[in-house]
Amino acid sequence: MKYGFVIDNRKCIGCHACTVACKSEHDVPVGVNRTWVKQVEKGVFPNTKRVFSVTRCNHCTDAPCVSICPTEALYTRKDGIVDFNNDRCIGCKSCMQACPYDALYIDPETNTAAKCNYCAHRTGIGLEPACVNVCPEHAIISGDMENPETEIAQLLSREQVKTRKPEKGTNPNVYYINGDESALNPSATDRSNAYIWSTQSSGVGHYSKYAESLTEGKDLIEMIQELKGHTPSKKEATYSGDLPKISQVEGVMKSANAKRVYDTPDKGVLWGWEVAAYVLTKAIAAGSVIMFFIGKILGLSVSTEFTWATGIIALAFLLLTGLFLVMDLDRPDRFLYVLLRPHWESWLVKGGYFITIFGGMVTAWLAGVYFNISVLTQIGLWGSFISSILVAVYTAFLFAQAKGRDFWQSPTMVLHMIIHSVMAGSGALILSSLLIEVSAQWVSLLSTVLFIAVLVNLFIMLIELSITHPTEDAARTVQMIVKGRYAKLFWVGVIVCTNLLPLVLIWVGSPMLLLVAAVIIVIGVYLTEKIWIEAPQRIPLT
Repeated sequence: MKYGFVIDNRKCIGCHACTVACKSEHDVPVGVNRTWVKQVEKGVFPNTKRVFSVTRCNHCTDAPCVSICPTEALYTRKDGIVDFNNDRCIGCKSCMQACPYDALYIDPETNTAAKCNYCAHRTGIGLEPACVNVCPEHAIISGDMENPETEIAQLLSREQVKTRKPEKGTNPNVYYINGDESALNPSATDRSNAYIWSTQSSGVGHYSKYAESLTEGKDLIEMIQELKGHTPSKKEATYSGDLPKISQVEGVMKSANAKRVYDTPDKGVLWGWEVAAYVLTKAIAAGSVIMFFIGKILGLSVSTEFTWATGIIALAFLLLTGLFLVMDLDRPDRFLYVLLRPHWESWLVKGGYFITIFGGMVTAWLAGVYFNISVLTQIGLWGSFISSILVAVYTAFLFAQAKGRDFWQSPTMVLHMIIHSVMAGSGALILSSLLIEVSAQWVSLLSTVLFIAVLVNLFIMLIELSITHPTEDAARTVQMIVKGRYAKLFWVGVIVCTNLLPLVLIWVGSPMLLLVAAVIIVIGVYLTEKIWIEAPQRIPLT
């Protein structure tokens, strides 16, 4: 048995009955949707066409949301339905990053993830999903796709169907008859801050931008003209209580080839500054131990003060890493579920255990130093080094599990993470010289490594941004970084101020300038991570 949906676009009239039925059946709050009808208008006025596309969870055979979920809150049933248990959800939003179809949302009332679950409570007793029952045109067909007697199986066998983003390899189980590429492919149309037929463009409920603007006296004509890109003049019509005339809408339609006119509200940036901060603190913690170990292997003498400084830096920033991770959760009260209810396929779980083991190894190493137990010191140091490598790079694999964000699938992400750890760790150890005495040998090693690491970092960024990207979404992210929204922060803040400038300061060789360079480089790591994390999330998934 394997349940799925067929959406017959030959019949869909865009009535939104399925959206309303779904909201009613599951008590879905205003501002979020489990199913919705995306609308795209094509052509040049008056020769236009409106395309409807019913959108919801695709109940993928290889569901990336299930793989990345750290607590098994999302799971695939034996009948193929991808269901969820919000009692286990920690609100990490990983599933939302992993889903290429933007099907999940955070419920504003429970702060846990939710999505279409195929009305599992209904199918379990032999009923059809609510959206299927209410559709007046029988445009939504559900059932067992493996049973040749069912209507859905017969439709799939004789009709030409499409799925959304088949290249993602998720094997989605929502099929579209007469599916239009302009509606199925989010890159085919631009997402707007407002839609002609919707005042709910962002946020939840009355927090929507355009819902607020309407209360301030902005009329529908002005909203339409904003979509066109200009502000109405005094000579143009103003609100008189009637809908805009055809001639006023015509200006919008003449410039429209394929235009998105209705869609679900944009969820915005899901992983914000907390995630960028945790990547930085994690890099400092892991990188400081990596550099200490490299110095020991090279035979540099190590003072007790420097050993303790390294260990304290590692543990302090590891503690901050945990703090930022918890702050990013929408259910921080459940953060221990990652360790106590683990789903081992998720790299968030593996990372949680790597961090825990790393903290334990550093503690054991320092305990061996304090109690002068040589065996414990050696085991703790080697364990700290090995686990520090894992802590440094695991985030690259977590981002790779987020299949919804194409830019994060870069094979250079592992190098990106390890080099940032070396940069941040070296910078932190150099700054420790403000509090303790650091030998000239160590300063020489750290400054040399820092100089080389910055050069390698520039080379890695060059590769990440200049190679031919396999998808349009990844290429659009690069354009956003180098020419668009993040261009000034990237070229001025990252390239010039926090990479090229520190190279000059290190080259000069002054102890004070070296300290300044270390501070700037650590800031640069944060700015780079902020851009690399935020930019891909600006690309719409639906």
